[in-house]
Amino acid sequence: MGITIYDSQAMTPATYRKVCIAALVAVCLIVVTGAAVRLTGSGLGCADWPNCNDQKFVDVSTPHGAVEQVNRLFTGVVMIAVIGAVLGAFLRRPRRRDLTVLAVLIALGVPMQGLVGAIVVVTDLNPFANQQHFLLSMVLVALATVLVHRAGQPDDGTRARVVSRPTSLHVRSITALTALALVTGTFVTGAGPHAGDERAKRFDVAISTVARIHGITVMCLIGVAIALLWRLRTRGSDRRVLDDPLTMWMIVAVAQAAVGYTQYFSGVPAVLVGVHVALATTLWVVTVRLQLATVEVSRTAEASAPVASAPASAAPAPSA
Repeated sequence: MGITIYDSQAMTPATYRKVCIAALVAVCLIVVTGAAVRLTGSGLGCADWPNCNDQKFVDVSTPHGAVEQVNRLFTGVVMIAVIGAVLGAFLRRPRRRDLTVLAVLIALGVPMQGLVGAIVVVTDLNPFANQQHFLLSMVLVALATVLVHRAGQPDDGTRARVVSRPTSLHVRSITALTALALVTGTFVTGAGPHAGDERAKRFDVAISTVARIHGITVMCLIGVAIALLWRLRTRGSDRRVLDDPLTMWMIVAVAQAAVGYTQYFSGVPAVLVGVHVALATTLWVVTVRLQLATVEVSRTAEASAPVASAPASAAPAPSA
């Protein structure tokens, strides 16, 4: 008789996926709180790093200082969430190397964000440093989205493409154009009025010029997505796989484009810019999910096939 040893410290796959979702939510929220710092002009509310100023580590005596301080302290919440994902990856049973690697990469990225944030403060909100701050956040959001997706997949099996090759390439082009739209959007922000402080340097380019380039990128992106919808009319199997994630992508993308044009023609109000940043983060999440939907884990034949009973002819003859 075998003896089963129960590991009280083990974590189930379902529980670990919830931990991963918490980490994803945290890395998305820090993007929004970071935008709030800029949009309220609180970028230099704390003029030092890691201390708020040369007298106090934490200082909420001024409104701008309070906003910046809340954003910095929330980084600690994010770090707790991603450390939870790392520890969970080691406690999860069965343990999987891909989940551990992804969780560790995210955990390493958070202090890197803190370092970039320090550079932003030291350089008095240099627009290039601010740009890298946001783009690194998008890398972490992508990694966290992949982690959540992988955590929900079977532990055994073979990873394989579940759409046709042309459709897979089409989805990749949407992912690439979405990334490009995010990059061009950071140039619009870097040239716009919301620098985080009135004295902050801006990109030396007309906002109308970069906004036009960004708008063209977005329109091309939506056009490519519409072309994919048209392609899926005659590809039933691909449509069944991509119907839900592509529908969600179209809803968020159209909403994002609408908010973007509204904010531009209404004088770039801070509230709409904040909504635009939140939608940009959401769009990146659904874009990564759309890309991930093209590949799934299929169980191996040995694992999925039922165990066949021995044929009657193979049964031993009764002894005399």
